[in-house]
Amino acid sequence: MQPKTIQELGVMLAMAEIPVRTIKNLIGRMRRRSQAVIDSHGSQTLLGYESCQVLRLSGPLKKQYAEEKGLDYKELLNSSKYKESYRAHMIKWGEDKRNLESYFFCRKTVEAADILKPLWIISDARRKTDINFFREHYPDVVTFVRIEASESVRQQRGFVFTKGVDDAESECGLDTGIDWDIVIQNDNDEQVFNTQVEQIEKHVNKMMNR
Repeated sequence: MQPKTIQELGVMLAMAEIPVRTIKNLIGRMRRRSQAVIDSHGSQTLLGYESCQVLRLSGPLKKQYAEEKGLDYKELLNSSKYKESYRAHMIKWGEDKRNLESYFFCRKTVEAADILKPLWIISDARRKTDINFFREHYPDVVTFVRIEASESVRQQRGFVFTKGVDDAESECGLDTGIDWDIVIQNDNDEQVFNTQVEQIEKHVNKMMNR
């Protein structure tokens, strides 16, 4: 199945590990400030929560991994000890799949998306091949957003470096070599954070109304 066409999308945000708080903040703002848009048939649609969906590239990966290994798919979606016990092997398994077809999981994610919702948030882009897929197939509607936090802030939030996992491509493959459209600093400064989320909001509104 081919990726959905550009004409079927309004705007897409491809984000590198966007925190749940950012997603809720963005969608919440769009919902509160949603505006009526007249489409070609004269009907009204809302730019807001009802128009948005969050897609995770890790969803198809974890689903197929669970099916092949006889594991609990729902547990693999959580930040649990169960998931962590399989994490290193799951990463290696996913890399083997990508070596055979670099866009495999991107395609699976797109195929399962709801094309009736014109705003897609790809919440967990991790590799340059992820970026390349959306840049190649949706060049006119995709915006690349990076979420950054300092090492000290990450440690305050519970991050502990694990060799062989946190230095793998899945964790740091996008640290260099990407031309990001928007960069969000997520270092506990609420005012800066909200200002940057407003930047995304304005950008989305502009693209949806063009």
